[in-house]
Amino acid sequence: MNRNHFLKLSSISTIALAAFPYLILGKNDSTIFTSDELIGKGTPDLYGKGFKLRKDAFEAFLKMKKDAQSSGIELKVVSSYRDFEHQNSIWTRKYKKYVAEGLTPEQCLKKIIEYSTIPGSSRHHWATDLDLVDASVQQPKNVLNPSHFDTEGCFWKFKKWMDDNANSYGFYLVYTNNVERKGFKYEPWHYSFKPLSVNYLKAFKQLNLTEILRNESILGKEYFSNEFLDSYFQDNVLDINPELL
Repeated sequence: MNRNHFLKLSSISTIALAAFPYLILGKNDSTIFTSDELIGKGTPDLYGKGFKLRKDAFEAFLKMKKDAQSSGIELKVVSSYRDFEHQNSIWTRKYKKYVAEGLTPEQCLKKIIEYSTIPGSSRHHWATDLDLVDASVQQPKNVLNPSHFDTEGCFWKFKKWMDDNANSYGFYLVYTNNVERKGFKYEPWHYSFKPLSVNYLKAFKQLNLTEILRNESILGKEYFSNEFLDSYFQDNVLDINPELL
């Protein structure tokens, strides 16, 4: 993506940027988000026990969970809202692991973003996204493995039910198995509550992510070249299920 696209703001948005943390207009130019909220440093109102979502997403999930139970599926939340520090801890752990294995810093970055986002750019910061599995079956050692969701996998029944029903509750798979899609690898467990997340993505695209990420304490950020960040914005942030754009 051309970085200038991320820097371009409407005249109204420009006025809002005068304050910090600055404000970003939502989808209909009526919903307001703070920049901190968009990068996981805000204080959103969250709902849930054992997981955290925004109110509308939480209520929709409870309905979906109840209906799934009637088909013998017990929806289990593996991950929901993650703040900046949580995402940064995941990033740091993986970066150190790959460095210890002998990868160069540039190779570490490419390896991490196969499945994990740069802190400050995670959809989980918005409290609209969930990683889900089926708790009614015996849990494998690594639950978030795409092979478990294949026809022979333990989560195949869950996957089939979600394919048939999730959209009707507002939840859409984010990182699909479309062979033409770039960026993050296929994640059959990651769902986003579309009625809210499309607003957050629109607002998120108005941020100057290059400046934000380079000013944060992120391990390896000195290797965030313009080319790397341009590719990351285009392929990892935006090359998702088109229903969520």
